[in-house]
Amino acid sequence: MRLMIAGGGGFRVPLVYRALCEGPFAGLVHELVLFDVDELRLAAIEAVLRDMPADGSGPVVVVSTDLGQALTGTDMVFAAIRPGGTAGRISDEQIPLRLGLLGQETTGAGGISYALRSIPRMRELAEAMREHCPEAWLINFTNPAGMVTEALVPVLGRRVMGICDSAGGLVQRAARAAGAPLQEGRLDGVGYYGLNHLGWLYRLAPDGRDLLPALLSDHGALESMEEGRLFGQHTLLHLGCLPNEYLYYYYQTSQATEAIRQQQQTRGASIHDQQQSLYPSLLQGSHPYRLWDDARRSREEGYLAEARIHGEQRDESDLAGGGYERVALSVMRALSGGGTAHLILNVPNSPVSLAGPAAEAAVPGLPADAVVEVPCEVTPDGALPLAQDRPDGQFLTLMQHIKEVERLTIRAVVSGEREAAVQAFAAHPLVGSLLLGRQLLEGYEVAFPELTQLWA
Repeated sequence: MRLMIAGGGGFRVPLVYRALCEGPFAGLVHELVLFDVDELRLAAIEAVLRDMPADGSGPVVVVSTDLGQALTGTDMVFAAIRPGGTAGRISDEQIPLRLGLLGQETTGAGGISYALRSIPRMRELAEAMREHCPEAWLINFTNPAGMVTEALVPVLGRRVMGICDSAGGLVQRAARAAGAPLQEGRLDGVGYYGLNHLGWLYRLAPDGRDLLPALLSDHGALESMEEGRLFGQHTLLHLGCLPNEYLYYYYQTSQATEAIRQQQQTRGASIHDQQQSLYPSLLQGSHPYRLWDDARRSREEGYLAEARIHGEQRDESDLAGGGYERVALSVMRALSGGGTAHLILNVPNSPVSLAGPAAEAAVPGLPADAVVEVPCEVTPDGALPLAQDRPDGQFLTLMQHIKEVERLTIRAVVSGEREAAVQAFAAHPLVGSLLLGRQLLEGYEVAFPELTQLWA
């Protein structure tokens, strides 16, 4: 398999390469093409890969800044790009904070801003794939993953799917806490519905008996997993399920916003400062892999720090790094005939099969063509979403609300409608004001002048 990574100079690319060198994915890829528009970042990550200790032999690595050349002959494309870089993330976070709103990368106003920059570049990638490798699959990790994936379905159809490691990580942590760990790549008896960074685990029945009610009633077991500590037993018993960690920003908005304000710098600013000094060091130092791995661990320790206000530490398994690359490579292995996989992915709610009309909606109550995050069965034919229960009222209402925001954002980009962007900001439940919606867009247009080209 020839795999191309769009965003090949990205900080987490070594995790993909490491997984391809050893363990169950060794030998899956024979050629790894790293594509990026930044030559310095490409060279730095290439240095890390050369210095990385590995038990086995990894794929041949090719670096390129020519998109057509990188795509030609490619079987799989993995996209993890960040238009605007980490400097852009600072603006995504700080502009809402200055207006008294939550400032977070993928949730709320920051996520809409990120999408306004990501969707145009990702649609360009999708169009280039249709020209240079029309039979290739696109595995999208570019955030906001669900929204970006939905914007690409009209271009690539069933050959695009979005991934995220947070939903699968939640399921695995819950299963371990309940005393019934799941085999990787299996989701027997798991019920999960939502959108990317907005989902709920509502059933955990690997052997037919739902273990979730007992888990929610067991304070000690809940305290052993990050989501249990994050939300607290009282909230979880009230919900009757386990929310994705990003729902903390909805359920504890004021607390999260104030915690971010109290930090010396936002998460984006911290990562930006780290990477500004790290990338040159990777090219100059004698042990680039060690430098990178130390920085990776430090970065993992700071993940969702605003939610750990009592000084809780992340689990060692989380700090070990990885997760998203296993999801991506599991998808690729299944698509290439390596056996059926069951994974939580971002795919259209009711995909049109090759043999006939659209199937029943996986998440009742959401549009058939809406991209949702649900358990899927992955085969060489693609990812088939598995039917879930109809979400309870409060969950479905929030999903419908956020889906409308996502669709307004996509419309703003695809149709060039500035007012749709204003409406997207205003309609988001973490904004909720037309005046604030206009102020947010005006602030982002100053920070990112390229946005004004969308409305030209």
